[in-house]
Amino acid sequence: MTRDDRLPQRSSRGEVNAFLRRVATTPSTGGGRLLFALDATASREPTWDRASHLQAEMFQVAAALGGLAIQVAWYRGFLEFEASPWCTSSAPLLERMTAVRCAAGQTQVGRVLEYAIAEHGRGSVSALVFVGDCVEESPDPLYRSAGQLGLLGVPAFMFLEGGDPRATQVFTEVARLSGGAFSPFDAGSAAQLRALLTAVAVYASGGRKALEAHGQARGGQALRLLKQLGRR
Repeated sequence: MTRDDRLPQRSSRGEVNAFLRRVATTPSTGGGRLLFALDATASREPTWDRASHLQAEMFQVAAALGGLAIQVAWYRGFLEFEASPWCTSSAPLLERMTAVRCAAGQTQVGRVLEYAIAEHGRGSVSALVFVGDCVEESPDPLYRSAGQLGLLGVPAFMFLEGGDPRATQVFTEVARLSGGAFSPFDAGSAAQLRALLTAVAVYASGGRKALEAHGQARGGQALRLLKQLGRR
């Protein structure tokens, strides 16, 4: 897999604010299920440990909320695609994630979207979170799947590591068609990514009221971000 050699652009405050406003206005069933999907191909290896640490924090926050089930899915290598069982505690998810190692291969964003559709058919999925750094597939099938997710009420929150222009365009459109949101991040915006992932987890669990309570309890960055959210 290739990467754009240019330096990634850091998420602007406006982009983060817009993302958080979208999180605040996304319908939530409460006590739901969050599907967390990851690109584990070779290009993400340099930042995999950092991503795993942020994921661990999100799992722990979600588990503390109660009522939110999380499933982790990832792709890598030659058409490898795996998913964990649905879990309500962080321990089994962390055990699985620490065992995953990146391997060279093509992106499978379409497979992630199709899997989310299938999982929703087996039991309602509140939201999909995807973290990746590029897209090597034709975008049209991705847009069709994203539109289907939108019809099903499953928003896709698309996080792009780095500033790949093609991936930016595709991730943005997938998020829009599904009713979700897009946000870029880089190594310098780990705190922003942590706040955004936590916001999605909290919101998927209990809607805006849960997110407000989380902001009040955590204070600091969480509270400042909460104050930026638009109201319905």
